[in-house]
Amino acid sequence: MIRVLIPTDFSENACNAIRYAMELLKYQKCEFLVIHCFADDVYANTMEMSREFFDLYKDKTKEAIDRSLQGVIAEMLEISPNPKHNYEYKAVFASLVDACNEMANSEDLDFIIMGTKGKTDNRDITFGSQALQVAKYVKCPVLMVPVAYHKNPPENILFPTNYMLPYKRRELKLLNILARSFSARMQFLYLSRHKVLSHRQEDNKRFLDSSMDPNEVSHSYMVGDHLTTAINKKMEDDDINFLVMVNSRHSYMESVLQDSTIDTMGLSLKIPFLIMQNLPR
Repeated sequence: MIRVLIPTDFSENACNAIRYAMELLKYQKCEFLVIHCFADDVYANTMEMSREFFDLYKDKTKEAIDRSLQGVIAEMLEISPNPKHNYEYKAVFASLVDACNEMANSEDLDFIIMGTKGKTDNRDITFGSQALQVAKYVKCPVLMVPVAYHKNPPENILFPTNYMLPYKRRELKLLNILARSFSARMQFLYLSRHKVLSHRQEDNKRFLDSSMDPNEVSHSYMVGDHLTTAINKKMEDDDINFLVMVNSRHSYMESVLQDSTIDTMGLSLKIPFLIMQNLPR
């Protein structure tokens, strides 16, 4: 059973992420929990209200959100009446990051799926502020689905790595399942000025291979030190349609997220992007 959390702000971008999630997991037994977090909106709209009216406003807001979430679930059932899927919803009075972190533990989530942007849909940025916060702070794998991405589920997966991380078995198992569902090809990309691997790197490389069995796996090597350029080139040359990276202490991914530099670094993210979290949960 795969347990998936899908935050929504009821935008078309969020609906697109839901549709992609159902297609991605159509062969798997899954529980989808669709949530909307409304604390920030309530606080912003009730700054001058008395406590009595604040509580009333909060209750009325929750009722309206519950109705909207019921509509989302109804649409999901209409799109994909999959007997392997179970759909639930919840209106949560909390910030999105707090809710996702709490549910990652209480609901034993396998991963979170959401759009890269929400209602604002600023075309000049790759990640919206909410998506960036979730990717940065939530200790659970996060799959970001770009705006209007309607193409097929994974066929060519790119996984840049330096073979130095002790990857989490649970997260690799999830990736294995996603790849196996669509007979996807998995390509690990190693960028360095030294092709020879250390013993640690060799061991981690073998662990990755065994964790991806029986999927088709390949390893490619590129000379250099500019990972963004290498990733963009690989995605274009090999028709990649699913990107995987690991967020860990002092990693490339952490530096990107902490500095909010995805756009200034030029990482072209027009395909689904799975961020695995090699951080304490």
